[in-house]
Amino acid sequence: MKKLSFFIIYSFLLLSAHSNELNVITTYPYIASIVENIGGDKVQVTALASAKWDPHTILPKPSYIAQLRKADLLIINGAQLEIGWLPQLIRQANNPKIHFESTGFLDLSKFVNLIDVPKNISRASGDVHPEGNPHYYMDYMNLYQIAEAIKNKLTELNPENQRYFTENLNKFKEKLNGKIQNWEAKIKNLYGIKVIEYHKIFDYFIKRAGLVLAGTIEPLPGIPPSSKHIEAMEKLIMMENIKFILQDVYNPDDAANYLSKKHNIKMLKLPHDVGAVDGAKDIFSLFDFIIERLNND
Repeated sequence: MKKLSFFIIYSFLLLSAHSNELNVITTYPYIASIVENIGGDKVQVTALASAKWDPHTILPKPSYIAQLRKADLLIINGAQLEIGWLPQLIRQANNPKIHFESTGFLDLSKFVNLIDVPKNISRASGDVHPEGNPHYYMDYMNLYQIAEAIKNKLTELNPENQRYFTENLNKFKEKLNGKIQNWEAKIKNLYGIKVIEYHKIFDYFIKRAGLVLAGTIEPLPGIPPSSKHIEAMEKLIMMENIKFILQDVYNPDDAANYLSKKHNIKMLKLPHDVGAVDGAKDIFSLFDFIIERLNND
């Protein structure tokens, strides 16, 4: 009887502990990594998208609707990166907590300054984002604002754990401070190096590191390169001292491989998100991996 009573009490306490956890859904793994750092054991975190996929065109699954239905908080990248797949899932989930502008909805793009904001948009511009380049998290300095926004939202939804979230934020910032010192000591070697990339996903990092973006293999965002554009890229490579081609993991790499082999320049396949490659297991090792590749090749 005592064993049964103990089991019942233990089960109740365990259930109560889990019931106090916030169920957080993020659109991408990098957001989940930061939430795990700030939320700790007070949150359960699930990222909808895989880092192996094109972040612009995620294929909706019924399981996403079920996950969103149970969410206390939905955190998105924003800047219309999810515009092609997320709104319909939110509608189908029918969870008022996570509707746009609801208390359980957080758009991280509102807390950073975006680059490449277009003045005019037309179909001739390709898949341009009207609010600017949405890959702002590739500038590691933006991680401070992102983490702060997440801490504030977790505190708003779970105020009794404010101190816990604040302590975790301070630990995150302290670790980030140390990482940035290390990263910036290494990227000094990269200043002024000319690169080309497939898609404009590394622009924020390129700018932060002092690299020079000479061109993109995509003639326009989301538009595959034609043979004519590849010829133009070859002329660019011969005219400029291009050292690296930066290739993401989800776009086809045949054009990058062709240019790399023909003109004897390094093609680096780099992660754009946590989990895109084995070495990028969290938000810190994402940048560790990128900077090490650039320094060692």
